[in-house]
Amino acid sequence: MVDNNELTNQENELLENEEVEDTEEMESFAELFENSLKDREIRRGNVVQGTVVQINSDSVIVDVGGKSEGVISISEFAGEDGEIDIKVGDTFDVMIESTENEAGLISLSKEKADRQKVWATLEEGAVVEGRIASRIKGGLTVDIGVNAFLPGSQVDLRPVRNLDKLIGETFQFKIIKLNKRRGNIVLSRRVLLEEERASLREETLKVLEEGKVMEGVVKNLTDYGAFIDLGGIDGLLHITDMSWGRVNHPSDILAVGDKINVKILKYDQEKERVSLGLKQITPDPWLSVADKYEIGAKVGGKVVSLTDYGAFVELEEGVEGLIHVSEMSWTKRVKHPNKILSVGDEVESVVLAVDTENRRISLGLKQVEPNPWDVVGEKFPAGTIIEGQVKNITDFGIFVGVDEGIDGLVHISDLSWTKRVKHPSELYKKGDVVKAVVLSIDRENERFSLGIKQLVPDPWTEIPQRYSPGTIIKGKVTSVTDFGIFLELEEGIEGLIHVSEISHEKVDTPKSFAQVGDELEACVLNVDTQDRKIALSIKQLDEQKQKAQINELIGAEKSATSNLGELLQGAFGKAGAKDKKD
Repeated sequence: MVDNNELTNQENELLENEEVEDTEEMESFAELFENSLKDREIRRGNVVQGTVVQINSDSVIVDVGGKSEGVISISEFAGEDGEIDIKVGDTFDVMIESTENEAGLISLSKEKADRQKVWATLEEGAVVEGRIASRIKGGLTVDIGVNAFLPGSQVDLRPVRNLDKLIGETFQFKIIKLNKRRGNIVLSRRVLLEEERASLREETLKVLEEGKVMEGVVKNLTDYGAFIDLGGIDGLLHITDMSWGRVNHPSDILAVGDKINVKILKYDQEKERVSLGLKQITPDPWLSVADKYEIGAKVGGKVVSLTDYGAFVELEEGVEGLIHVSEMSWTKRVKHPNKILSVGDEVESVVLAVDTENRRISLGLKQVEPNPWDVVGEKFPAGTIIEGQVKNITDFGIFVGVDEGIDGLVHISDLSWTKRVKHPSELYKKGDVVKAVVLSIDRENERFSLGIKQLVPDPWTEIPQRYSPGTIIKGKVTSVTDFGIFLELEEGIEGLIHVSEISHEKVDTPKSFAQVGDELEACVLNVDTQDRKIALSIKQLDEQKQKAQINELIGAEKSATSNLGELLQGAFGKAGAKDKKD
C-alpha cells in the first residue's frame, strides 16, 4: 500500500478541496444502501427496484411498486456512443430523489443507485478497474463506477509527459485513499506496476545468466544505446552491439515498446548490471567474407556514408567496403566523393583487397570500366598531331583536352623554340583550340606530354650556319643588365654582349653604354646550341675593324710599290731594245 506521504502537497490540497456533486445524498450512501435492504418504503433516499413501463423522448417512466411510478431522465441511459440502451420491461435499482410531484410522479435516479452500490463495495487497498475519463489539475479522473482521482505521480513508474494520450484507456488501479463521507477516492496505478515489477524481477533473476537469449521490451532510447526491460530488471544494449553493420542512432532500428530477443553478454550480480547484445544472436558475417568476396570480383552495394577520403558501401548487413577517392575515376581528379556519389546510391564496384582481421574491404569504382590509359598509347603514339581545347592554365604549362577524360600537358618549355615565356597566359587563354605534338605517354603515372613548338623545325639547328664566329651583325637592345647587353638578332633569337666584351676601356655598368631600343653592331664570338646562347662582342668587332684598316693600308702600299717596279721595268725594257736596234 502506498503511503499518502508519497502524494504531492498539490495533490493533497486538491483532494481536500474536492466536493461531490450532491453532498447531502453522498454523506450517507453506505447507510442508505444498508437501510434500503430492510426498508423498501417509498421514501426520499431509499433504493428500490423499478421496472420500465414507458419510454418517452426525454424521460423513462418506471414502476417502483406500491402503485407508484417515477420518472428518470433518459440521459442516464445513454452509452458512451450516445445510443439509448433500454426497453420496456427492464428492471433495475433506482434511488428515490423526491416524492410525488403535481403529476403524481416520483423523481428517480438510476445513476445514484448504481453509485451507492459501488460505494458499498469500495475499501482502501482494493484493486479496481477503471477508465480514464479526463484530465484535471494535478492528474486524471478515473471512472470506476464513481469518479476517482489519479494523481500524476501515480500514473506510471516514470513520469508521463503527455497525460492526455491516456484518456479513454482502461487499467487496473489500487485504492490508496478512501473517504466515503467526503466522497473522495485516490487511486494509484504505479503501486500495482511496482508490485508486478518486483515479482517479475524475482523470477528473472532466477534464470538470468551470461550467454542466454531472453525476450525483452525496449524501455528507453539514448544516443549510445537502448535500455531493455527483461522482466523487472533493465539491461543496456549498447549501440555497437545492435548490428554487425552501421547504426547511426538506436532509433534507426528500434522503437520504445518493441519486443526483441537479446543475448546476455555480461551480468554483474553485485551491481545488478546487465550488458546485452542483439547482433550476437546472428553469426558474424565477417567470418565468411574471404570466401564470398574474391579479389577482382564485381559486387553490388548501397552507399551508406561519405567522407572526405571516400565512400562506404554496404555489401550486406554488417559488411561494408570503402571506395577511396583515388579509386573513383581513371581520369577525373575527384576532390570529394559527393561529386560522383550520394548516400543511398546503388553502385557496382570491384573488390581490390580484403582484410578480415581489421574488417576492411577496399573497393574500386573506376575498375568497373576499362582503363583509358591502357589504350591511349595505341591511339596516340608519339609524334601524333592532336587538336584540343585548353582546359587549364598553370604556372608550369597548359593542359589540353586529348581524349574523353584525358588531358595532355604542354610544359612552358615546349611552347616556343625562341620566345622567352614567363607565363603561359601570355600566349594562351582557357578555351583556345590549339594543335600540339604527342611527345610521350607515361601510363604508370598517367601523364600525357605534348609540345607546341615541335610543330615547326627548331631554328637553332640552322643558327650555327647563319651566325658563325666572326660574323658581324646588327641588333636592337632588348635588355640591359649588370652583366651585359641583350641584342635581338631576329624574332626570338637573342645574343649577349658580356660587359667584358663591350669595350677595351673599363665599363662600370652596361647601362652607361646603351639603352633598350638602341641599335648596336657586334660580331659573333661563338654559338652554344645546347644552351641556346649566342655570345657577341663589340670589343672584338673593333679589333676586326682595326685589323681591316691596317690590312687595307698594307695592301695599298704593296700596290704602289708593285706599280713603280713595273714602270721601271718597262722603261729599262724599252732602252735595251733601242740599243740592240742601233
